[in-house]
Amino acid sequence: MMIAKMDHIVLNVTDIETMIGYYQGVLELAPERVEAYRRGEVPFPSMRLNPDTIIDLFPKSMWGGSGAATPGRENLNHFCMTLGRHDWDALRDRLAANGVAIEVGPTPRWGARGVGTSIYFRDPERNFIEARTYEL
Repeated sequence: MMIAKMDHIVLNVTDIETMIGYYQGVLELAPERVEAYRRGEVPFPSMRLNPDTIIDLFPKSMWGGSGAATPGRENLNHFCMTLGRHDWDALRDRLAANGVAIEVGPTPRWGARGVGTSIYFRDPERNFIEARTYEL
């Protein structure tokens, strides 16, 4: 059986600055190449999820490769982040403080490490995000 790690996911976005603000401010992910993107030196910025994984934010000019007639989200149902209990609780507090509604949960869900507790919410461009902890 092949064992792999996720390198990155790509989100097609219409408002890069709003998404950077959300992923950096609300989710507290570290920005990557944001200033180089703003200077026009690289085609897109990224947000660091962990040492091995980033989320690329593709501006509309890069959506052509998705083959989509619509905003390119046809293959993304949601993505899931796992957090330790302290960070998961802190995220729930930040979501509430920023007026981000939890649409589902907390609820038990099965995942890569068995059953954990998840909440689901959306970013400013309506991507569905799951945040899970296995530490209850």
